[in-house]
Amino acid sequence: MSDERLLSERNPLPTAIPERLRAQLNFLVEVDKLKTVLRQSPLAAVERRENDAEHCWHLAMMVPVLAEYSDEPIDVGRTIQLVVVHDLIEIYAGDTPLYDAEAGHDQEARERAAADRLFPLLPADQAEHFRALWDEFEQRRTPEARFAKAMDRLQPFLLNWMARGGTWQAPGVTVDDVRRRKSVIGDASSSLWSAAREMIDEGVRRGWMRPSA
Repeated sequence: MSDERLLSERNPLPTAIPERLRAQLNFLVEVDKLKTVLRQSPLAAVERRENDAEHCWHLAMMVPVLAEYSDEPIDVGRTIQLVVVHDLIEIYAGDTPLYDAEAGHDQEARERAAADRLFPLLPADQAEHFRALWDEFEQRRTPEARFAKAMDRLQPFLLNWMARGGTWQAPGVTVDDVRRRKSVIGDASSSLWSAAREMIDEGVRRGWMRPSA
């Protein structure tokens, strides 16, 4: 959880800068905090955990690369907006590990409170637009939001595969938990979910996941 102080307060921008631009720049400074929020997923390239900014960049790369596998036509540009906005609230709410049920019990309330705090830092029209993007991702009512969510679940899945288990080996996690948590991939792409299921089955054979109880 971040403290109440905005990063821009450490070194305020000149007041001669127009108010709208100053608000936008202050927002961009504030979301630099995303680089400090560590996730549970391991990186593929080096032995450390990824941060939220790295996660969002990877999702933004995955969307245009994998868009052809969406079961429904999607607006790639809008989907990229969804994936780069969806985790910004974690600079205040923190990351909630996927397989930690206890940490997830108040996740929705924490994240909504963070959205209420973060997006109003922008000028009103942009605050409304960014909040609408965040709500669209959470609600998954559009093809773009469903595909964005699929990328959000597929990205750490790939990293865990490269780590030969990663967070799949957290205490108490079984293959059934992985299948259940990753099944939303299939809401957007039958092809990607089929590939993920193949990887899950192979992960069990290699001993990277615990079998069902």
